[in-house]
Amino acid sequence: LQAQRRDRTGSIPSLMKRQAGGLPKEQSTGTNGSMSAEDVKAKLLELGQAHLFVGLDASQEKALIEQATVLNQQLPGGLEAYVASARKLLKNSAEGVNTFSGFTPTVPKGEALQAETPEFKAMEAKGLAELQYAGFVLVAGGLGERLGYNGIKISLPLYETEREACFMQLYCEHILTMQSRTPGTTIPLAIMTSDDTHELTMQLLEKHAYFGLSKEQVTIMKQNKVPALKDSSASFACKGGVIETKPHGHGDVHTLMHQTGLARKWADAGVKWVVFFQDTNGIIFRALPAVLGVSATHSFDVNSVCVPRTPGEAVGAICKLEHGDGRVYTVNVEYNQLDPLLRSTEQYKGGDVADPATGCSPFPGNINCLVFGAKRYADILDKTNGIVSEFVNPKYADATKTTFKSPTRLECMMQDFPMLLPPDAPVGFTQIDRWLCFSPVKNNIADAATKAKGGLPPECAGSAERDAMSLNAKMLRMCGCEVPEKGPEGTYAGVPLAFPPLVTLLPSFATCPGEVAARFSAGGASLKMTATSALVLAGDVTFEGKVELDGALVVRAVRGAKVTVKNLAVKNGGWSLVEAGGDDDMLKMRGYKVEKKDTKEFVFDKPGEYVIGE
Repeated sequence: LQAQRRDRTGSIPSLMKRQAGGLPKEQSTGTNGSMSAEDVKAKLLELGQAHLFVGLDASQEKALIEQATVLNQQLPGGLEAYVASARKLLKNSAEGVNTFSGFTPTVPKGEALQAETPEFKAMEAKGLAELQYAGFVLVAGGLGERLGYNGIKISLPLYETEREACFMQLYCEHILTMQSRTPGTTIPLAIMTSDDTHELTMQLLEKHAYFGLSKEQVTIMKQNKVPALKDSSASFACKGGVIETKPHGHGDVHTLMHQTGLARKWADAGVKWVVFFQDTNGIIFRALPAVLGVSATHSFDVNSVCVPRTPGEAVGAICKLEHGDGRVYTVNVEYNQLDPLLRSTEQYKGGDVADPATGCSPFPGNINCLVFGAKRYADILDKTNGIVSEFVNPKYADATKTTFKSPTRLECMMQDFPMLLPPDAPVGFTQIDRWLCFSPVKNNIADAATKAKGGLPPECAGSAERDAMSLNAKMLRMCGCEVPEKGPEGTYAGVPLAFPPLVTLLPSFATCPGEVAARFSAGGASLKMTATSALVLAGDVTFEGKVELDGALVVRAVRGAKVTVKNLAVKNGGWSLVEAGGDDDMLKMRGYKVEKKDTKEFVFDKPGEYVIGE
């Protein structure tokens, strides 16, 4: 069994937690005190890095020592801890040490919820009451180059119908809507950026006045890079007198939450739940109230949001792993590790196969949205000095496994945090149907077309918009509205997309299914729309009468405006989807555009109470 983390090339990495014990107190925040240039050079030589100084003149050596000083301050435990951890991990990797040897997998404790059931509604109602105690952490270190976009991914729009509403705006509006449920509440947001995205993220937020959030409730944490390693002795790679550095992975978010003091600050301020979410999964907030309800019900220290998983699918699985020596972890197991791990057991000797009763894997699929209990989270980070589990994944140059084809580095993933918890910690999952919680933007249009041709989800800008609109339409149907399941469809730049009617429900209108239903709770409220219609709702808009739509209708209310829609009939030329190309990145990513021929629009841009169709 080679059940360690593997990448698609078949390389076998090894995993461990960098040891925090014995570090001086001043290192607990990652600053590691101050060292003179002479001390830093001596430390590098002590760590076997003499090759860094070969051939350098005095100015180059000074610059290298200055860089090493900064790295020593940034790394939890400093350069010494990083090198020690790297050598142990590289040794384990070369020897093929099996991370999961001796562990038995079982399905962990959790909840599998379906949106229209009483159980889901009960969890959602409980979670809505918990929102005031939540803090949100956005992992936003990525550029949009892979998607064919020259900018940061959070500046992309989810909806072509709402080109100005980028992912960042939607997330901020969700938080504003959540905190408006409890007047006087401020829900904090932390954003992890990278060297590539930091300045652009700051510019985006400042340009748009933090999208309605107060500047004080937003914390920006820039992720640092770590030294690249060129051989199994953990020698730093270097070019021109500069130590090569590489990203450490999104697990750095935990280190930053500790180094900034934010985890402890939030817990002490009354935050009960820390919610981690990704940059381009625009529909995840629809499901979060129900997820928080599950966390509160079971007092979970860690709750992983999951989807039903097809056996063999390239999605990790949440497993409870128990060892004979007493170690117990409930963690994500990568999809290419899962099958051999299961085959090593008697209970799952058939490997990664479906449960006959459901047609899905018994192990839920991880989508990397996590809810942590804030107090336990802060306590563990204090105990470990912010150090999280790491792994290494070298591509060896030859069979000796001493040098690499290209420099590697230590990495960490945020979903490995449960490995730091004690065996009795309550850790579980919430499984929710994909249509309600998961549709990321991962691929450019060409790669999406290839995936679609192979029967895989395209996971591109167009499919994310389609899925968001399908969810919006379904939430309307769930509360009794007559909305067709099928609307415009076509193949755009090779990606087949079947849309529902073009329904855009912005966060200021409602966050989750229960809130959508509340907008139509008055007796006699109804909405009927044709398959070719388009609807945009934003703000405090409530329906009390009969609305019939054959065309396009937009109702917008600023915060402080309360709009009641009574009897209304709209018939016009509406909107349609047409193929699009050209130089517009936003359109090239989709292969289509929304052509707005005719629209009935109501815009209420001042606070007050208004009625439509009285």
